[in-house]
Amino acid sequence: MKKIKQLLTALLLLGITSLCSFQSFAQTQSEDSIPHSTFNKTKFWITTGAHVGLWVGTYVALNKAWYADYPKEHFHFFNDNGEWNQMDKAGHTWTAYQIARLSTEAWRWSGLKDKTSVWLGGASALAYQSVIEIQDGFSSEWGFSWGDMAANTLGAGSFVAQELGWHEQRLQIKFSYYPYKYPADLIARRNDLFGSGPGERILKDYNSQTYWLSANLHSFWKESRIPKWLNVSFGYSSDLMLGAYENKWTDDNGHAYDYTSYPRVRRFYIAPDIDFTKIRTKSKLLRSVFFALNAVKFPAPTLELNSQGKLRGHWLYF
Repeated sequence: MKKIKQLLTALLLLGITSLCSFQSFAQTQSEDSIPHSTFNKTKFWITTGAHVGLWVGTYVALNKAWYADYPKEHFHFFNDNGEWNQMDKAGHTWTAYQIARLSTEAWRWSGLKDKTSVWLGGASALAYQSVIEIQDGFSSEWGFSWGDMAANTLGAGSFVAQELGWHEQRLQIKFSYYPYKYPADLIARRNDLFGSGPGERILKDYNSQTYWLSANLHSFWKESRIPKWLNVSFGYSSDLMLGAYENKWTDDNGHAYDYTSYPRVRRFYIAPDIDFTKIRTKSKLLRSVFFALNAVKFPAPTLELNSQGKLRGHWLYF
């Protein structure tokens, strides 16, 4: 289920990114910089149609690909807050934040006023994520997760609050991925949980993902000589998770496996980062590329502290 949801989310991000590529991103952050006279009715309806089409497409695809296999029942709730050491919640936060960011740029492209674009971008992100959660609530196999909705709201809300309060994103939510090296006897379990292909595992393998809160230093000290593009990032990951709650499971043939001797380790990081949107360029293509790259943490030397109390450094971490 998580894989299908994440694949659909990736398609949504791709669709909105493609729509955003029509504009030049001349200003990385705007302060009501688009006057009402620039409103373009055609662009507005293109943007609206793209959003509605992606929402409806996601709803239909989920119903056919997944929910149709399980009976419907009365709306109910499901508490999954303890799963995957909260890596799934970090993923929800990042996804909602990025959808809000991309959607806002799409609305800006249509010529709407900046504040209107920001509110619509945040609402679009929350609405898209809510469609999935509500469908979960009517499925006998799952349920509506308040934890997921809180993470969705945090992601979209943090984008909106910064745009309205600071007119810029001083605190950005980013993602990085590096394939976890599983022991040979766990390759089959990895493939069963997270897929056998690299594309699937980028979206689904919580053991290989890291989520970051990246702070732009110059934005907080504007009179300083700190480079405008320099960020400091705080990251979180967890690894050796072989099940949602514990490293024990039973396969389809009834064989039981116990890998509780493998510790589920939480890891915390601090590292420098780059805010690509602060790099000046006259190239429309590069501005669009830099905008997209800002969803991802730049590889850099990193200091790590894990839940076992061990401190270590990485010459380069991604």
